[in-house]
Amino acid sequence: MPPHPSAPASDRSTAASPPTSSASAAVASTAVPSPAEAAGAPAGADATHFGFETVPAGRKADKVAEVFDSVSGNYDLMNDLMSAGLHRVWKKFTVEQAALRPGMKVLDIAGGTGDLARAFAARVGPQGEVWLTDINGSMLAVGRDRLLDRGLELPVAQCDAEALPYPANRFDLVSVAFGLRNMTHKERALREMHRVLKPGGRLLVLEFSKVWKPLAPLYDAYSFGVLPRLGKAVAGDADSYRYLAESIRMHPDQPTLKAMMEAAGFARVRWFNLTLGVVALHEGVKL
Repeated sequence: MPPHPSAPASDRSTAASPPTSSASAAVASTAVPSPAEAAGAPAGADATHFGFETVPAGRKADKVAEVFDSVSGNYDLMNDLMSAGLHRVWKKFTVEQAALRPGMKVLDIAGGTGDLARAFAARVGPQGEVWLTDINGSMLAVGRDRLLDRGLELPVAQCDAEALPYPANRFDLVSVAFGLRNMTHKERALREMHRVLKPGGRLLVLEFSKVWKPLAPLYDAYSFGVLPRLGKAVAGDADSYRYLAESIRMHPDQPTLKAMMEAAGFARVRWFNLTLGVVALHEGVKL
């Protein structure tokens, strides 16, 4: 039975808590700054957050691109290691929630290595259409090649979610998994997603979110103590995985993202907390 939407995180969890280790215990007492403390003054019109750092808005996309250029080759392996395979559970839940039918048209934004696009294609069949898109060319190339290796030739496009190259009212479903928090102007991206959906179409946003409060100290210890070390050991890159942990803390929590989606024009917005709020799936409808 799916978790009940739009209730406190402690009441709507699925799967298991993040993996723990002796390394996480060793840093359990580390004080993690709040978003306000980490960023100093709030980001203004010409500034935004890159993890805990405040940067010019025009620089964030370049800095995010550097991160994903670095991690693209080990992306799936690191996802499996970091989440103990739970990212596959979260994506499977998203696919089930999509409730796609043959012939539907789907836009997968920030599609990365193509996990969701592949699953969506199986649901919509040859009569349907699934676009795999990403702003990062390195990630998109990995996703395209993996789809081709599985015999799937889906349309792909390197594009910015804040300026989608599609006409209005085109898609039945738009999805974005673990990508919204990296976008410079989230409100603009959400409005674009709303624009390209058909009336009655739905947006699904799968993203790291606000974890259940009693779990927060252990989660912080894992995120800031274990993830950078894991990234260094496996991918030779601690900084990109430190950014991952920081970007999660700066991302809007569940109610705030719900309000942002509503402000972008979505109705019937609800969310499902997964793994005690480590991840949340938000859903909205274009009326």
